[in-house]
Amino acid sequence: MEISQRIQRLKTSPVRKLNPYAEEAVKKGIKIYHLNIGQPDIETPKVFLEAISKYNGKTLKYEHSRGMKPLINKIQEYYEKKIGVHYEEDEINITNGGSEGLLFTLLAIFDEGDEILVAEPYYANYNSFYDVLDIKRNAVRTYAEQGFHLPNRDEIEKHITPKTKAYMFSNPSNPTGVVSTKEELDDIAYLAKKHNMFIISDEVYREFVYGDRKAISFGTYKDLAENVVIVDSISKRFSACGARIGCVISKNKTFSTAVFRECQARLSAPTLEMVGAAALYDLPDNYFEDARKEYDNRRKIMFEELTKMDGVVMKEPEGAFYVLAKLPVKNAEDFAIWLLKDFNLDGETVMFAPGEGFYATPGLGKDEVRMCYALEARDIKRAMEILKQGLIKYKKEVEK
Repeated sequence: MEISQRIQRLKTSPVRKLNPYAEEAVKKGIKIYHLNIGQPDIETPKVFLEAISKYNGKTLKYEHSRGMKPLINKIQEYYEKKIGVHYEEDEINITNGGSEGLLFTLLAIFDEGDEILVAEPYYANYNSFYDVLDIKRNAVRTYAEQGFHLPNRDEIEKHITPKTKAYMFSNPSNPTGVVSTKEELDDIAYLAKKHNMFIISDEVYREFVYGDRKAISFGTYKDLAENVVIVDSISKRFSACGARIGCVISKNKTFSTAVFRECQARLSAPTLEMVGAAALYDLPDNYFEDARKEYDNRRKIMFEELTKMDGVVMKEPEGAFYVLAKLPVKNAEDFAIWLLKDFNLDGETVMFAPGEGFYATPGLGKDEVRMCYALEARDIKRAMEILKQGLIKYKKEVEK
């Protein structure tokens, strides 16, 4: 018996592929500062569990396949308040996390062999969906030296063919921390209209934007209403990754109906988690402001410490809670493994995600790493000191 070819195409996540080395390090008594995974450490609001504890249904039943009505209504209110757009109930489908939302979106749009336009580097888990569904990636390269912002419209258009069905991206970006400018969004909007493409906009980090920047939602492009699909989630916004509640939103009725049929096939999102999620949307705005200030402080610390290291190339991250940096090493994955196997500073080391896994083009990102600043400020400072000393020793003893 054999496993299907589609599953054999799946690759190990770059975020977790070094876990075996980390587990061995822990067995040796080494403390690891985990910069490899985007797990918020800010406390999940108590209202989530309080709402669940008050659930008084005698039977834990399936909910409506589209999602629990009170949660859908809260999401409607949220979007009206945040971006000034009203979505009808049948334009919102609740999913098991944003990940299921992305999968359902791709299933609804793509046939095998169709093409998707992406700007690389991009969120590595997208590759899992592309591989399973046999979607070809048409990758527009962006550069660390330019802060990973998009090239001009003409350069982007070179990567579009008659088989290109959609442009997919996250804004703010995981893994780069980029917040797309109005000019960049306008270019994508123009190309989507011209080439009759969907825009799949992953907006789960909307609240985490720093300085005077603003995350503009593609939902505000009214003349593109039929083209735009928004994928959202409570995971990062409310520090509730384990709840697995997301949603897919679009004014394209044909698309939303297709996603609803997929939701029917898997019956229901989890009832109790939807109860808790609905309560989260009642939190006051200062909840987001406090969380944003905390992440902003951590962002500044990581950026400041990285810029002190010789040979590190990066621009200041603008949103989300990630940094993608070019390190002065030939192979960042080899360096990451060495940090876990052969290096520690007073019994401590650091772990990050090798950058190559965030690219579609083979060979790119070999000297880059993604680091997450969802750690306490003092831990980030310590992790940066370990990284600095590790780089010095690695360059001196390994990459002579």
